[in-house]
Amino acid sequence: MNLTLKIWRQKNAEAKGSFETYQMNNVSPEMAFLEMLDALNKRLVEEDREPVAFDHDCREGICGSCGMYINGHPHGPIPAITTCHLSMRYFKDGETIWIEPWRAKPFPVIKDLIVDRSAFDKIQVAGGFISVNTGSAPEANAIRIPKKDSDSAFDAAVCIGCGACVAACKNASAMLFVSAKISQFALQPQGRAEARDRVRAMVTEMDKLGFGSCSNTGACEAECPKQIKLTNIARLNREFYKAF
Repeated sequence: MNLTLKIWRQKNAEAKGSFETYQMNNVSPEMAFLEMLDALNKRLVEEDREPVAFDHDCREGICGSCGMYINGHPHGPIPAITTCHLSMRYFKDGETIWIEPWRAKPFPVIKDLIVDRSAFDKIQVAGGFISVNTGSAPEANAIRIPKKDSDSAFDAAVCIGCGACVAACKNASAMLFVSAKISQFALQPQGRAEARDRVRAMVTEMDKLGFGSCSNTGACEAECPKQIKLTNIARLNREFYKAF
């Protein structure tokens, strides 16, 4: 395939960025999207030009660091996958692909397609820990938890903190992320001891960092690569009301 890439280039957080155009020829449909960017950077280095900076780590859909806007969609136009799992077969020969970083005040651009997502870390730190015994694993039947609750807690816990929900929201809200972190503990008896302090601290930190309020449009769920559900936001609101 022959493709035209429109990639956002920005030297640092203070610099003014802009889109630059690159032609990519003979792109294999079997390549992953990040492999295509690797091929572009290899060519740029060989031409003694500055390669495109983008974030990645595991390339297994686990770490969430690969997030970027692709044709207006966080992680690309295919639902329920991260950028590193996006295949070039989903694009057409001759297509123009627009690639840019997350657009949210709490996620400042570091360089090119890399943004600082440490705001999510600060929210999780604000939530603190749970009061459970350390050491060997307890007997599986010592604390009985309804399967529905354990399944819902696990579904919330699979959130990888990539920031796609923030990027998709017109208000740059982090409610889906925060609600997932609240839900994974709120549904388990081990998380009830600090439940009130946790939800107050995490919501306060979220607001302090400049994330917007929930827009209620559902864009966050639609773009989430792990399909975290909006029902978690409802649970976060209930937990927050109970905390006062």
